[in-house]
Amino acid sequence: MCGIVAYVGHREACPIIIKGLKRLEYRGYDSAGIALMNGGLSVYKKKGKVAELEAFISEKDTHSNIGMGHTRWATHGEPNDINAHPHYSTSKNIAIIHNGIIENYASLKKLLIEKGHTFDSDTDSEVFINLIEDIRVNNNCTLPEAVRLAMHEVVGAYAIVVLSQDSPNQLIAARKGSPLVVGVGKGEYFLASDATPIIEYTNDVIYLNDFELAVINNGELEIRSKEDVKQTPYVHRLEMALESIEKGGYEHFMLKEIYEQPRSILDSMRGRMIAESGHLMMGGVREYENKFANAERIIIVACGTSWHAGLVAEYLIEDLARVPVEVEYASEFRYRNPIITEKDIVIAISQSGETADTLAAIELAKSKGATIFGICNVVGSSIARATDAGAYTHAGPEIGVASTKAFTAQVTVLTIIAMIIGSKRGALETTKLRQMIAELENIPAKVEKALLLNDQIVEISEVFKNATNFLYLGRGYNFPVALEGALKLKEISYIHAEGYPAAEMKHGPIALIDEQMPVVVIATKDSSYEKIVSNVQEVKARKGKVIAIVTEGDTTIPSMADYVIEIPETSEHLMPLLSVIPLQLLSYHIAVMRGCNVDQPRNLAKSVTVE
Repeated sequence: MCGIVAYVGHREACPIIIKGLKRLEYRGYDSAGIALMNGGLSVYKKKGKVAELEAFISEKDTHSNIGMGHTRWATHGEPNDINAHPHYSTSKNIAIIHNGIIENYASLKKLLIEKGHTFDSDTDSEVFINLIEDIRVNNNCTLPEAVRLAMHEVVGAYAIVVLSQDSPNQLIAARKGSPLVVGVGKGEYFLASDATPIIEYTNDVIYLNDFELAVINNGELEIRSKEDVKQTPYVHRLEMALESIEKGGYEHFMLKEIYEQPRSILDSMRGRMIAESGHLMMGGVREYENKFANAERIIIVACGTSWHAGLVAEYLIEDLARVPVEVEYASEFRYRNPIITEKDIVIAISQSGETADTLAAIELAKSKGATIFGICNVVGSSIARATDAGAYTHAGPEIGVASTKAFTAQVTVLTIIAMIIGSKRGALETTKLRQMIAELENIPAKVEKALLLNDQIVEISEVFKNATNFLYLGRGYNFPVALEGALKLKEISYIHAEGYPAAEMKHGPIALIDEQMPVVVIATKDSSYEKIVSNVQEVKARKGKVIAIVTEGDTTIPSMADYVIEIPETSEHLMPLLSVIPLQLLSYHIAVMRGCNVDQPRNLAKSVTVE
């Protein structure tokens, strides 16, 4: 979950690396550091954000055409100057930056100490670089060969870049389970955890595969396998625009991304359906349509917000296609010895396409013969390459740590998939299918309308900004939205919040309700409306403060609730795409009013690439 940037070429390396680290800061912001080759191997690092590192090196001699930088999300060792990357080897002749976790670091460290190596930090990364140095010395081999041999010794996930004082024009990189991208310019190369630091300079990138080693030396790039076989890389052309990773006048990336949802939803359905003919097409699904239609079970694996999108998909697929669906936390799925067969389809959902637990779940399911379908937002990501087929969400880069537009894009794609399966199985009648397509096409405009509620939500946020607890209630399709609303508030405002099925309130949470407890009830007009009315009455009878999300024109619940937010009417199946919008805005404004760092909430990182 750390951010890696490196550069070698004809430009000054330091400004490129610092700017790149700022763009990757959503991946980790506990500490940051940089290593440069300027008469020797110089390492500068600082606890805190990249801006603090930038200030620290402002008076240093940073002239160099080669270097590497790192922004950290702590796993081994607390955030401080010493544990920040880069890390020297014992001799200080080589240095490393590392994203990932080395699971056998303790045994390796013990062995290396016995051989005379010393350690300054508490990190597993320092073990990796000392292992490389030990192999290099004892085998009298080149540094790339030492890195390759070290890859055989370490257990876990890693993306690394290594810089050596003895080879001042050489960068060495390797990966296993953590992303690493090589940017190919004219007489220059870039390395990064994702493409955001690269697109300002080149649109040509190579996605390193697991166990691949990249050596950039004297302007030449060579990629070799773990078995030392030379690889012929495929150069991808990035479609990403630079403005897509800038704030564009918004105070925070999160607010920008909330307001981008009309477009990101539209982009996620574009070219995939035609309302007039009731035609649906999704390239990744086409080849596996019969497999989907005949599936005995669909298993959805995901984490966090993507798991909530998966819950919405469970309702959609079971309702529209009549296929049994199980939604699993990827982090639990792989450890409970699940029953999987070749008749199952596993749908893996991840915004980044790099989520470590989801990747591990995919590998488990593949080993059992299941068909794997991926849904992710990042072209060329590990999940996109590990699955049998899949679909991109086309949400565009999401920089804010708290996911917003990725959720609605995922739900949009999953809705289309549910309709395709339902149509193929004959469970979804043509008339209803056309109605749903027509209504889905109206969703972007309705999201635009829901965003006009912003000023009203600011006023409600002012009332509840100092609350210490929130309860979110929903039924049916809106239950996953209740979970998502609670998660957003927890993530960025640090207020304790819980999402519950509204009917479950009576089985415990109702004991928490008093005049101090804000209760957000998603109470739109649907098949369970009368039941949700009863739930609101139960909350009011105990003096809870009700914030109700209702359908425009409703008069029943507004007469009971303390605060009412009206959203446009739509099909019950599509309501999560609208009902989540005010919850995103509510969490955002409360967090801003509490002085929280909305885009970089404490202890969190955007891409969870470690288990």
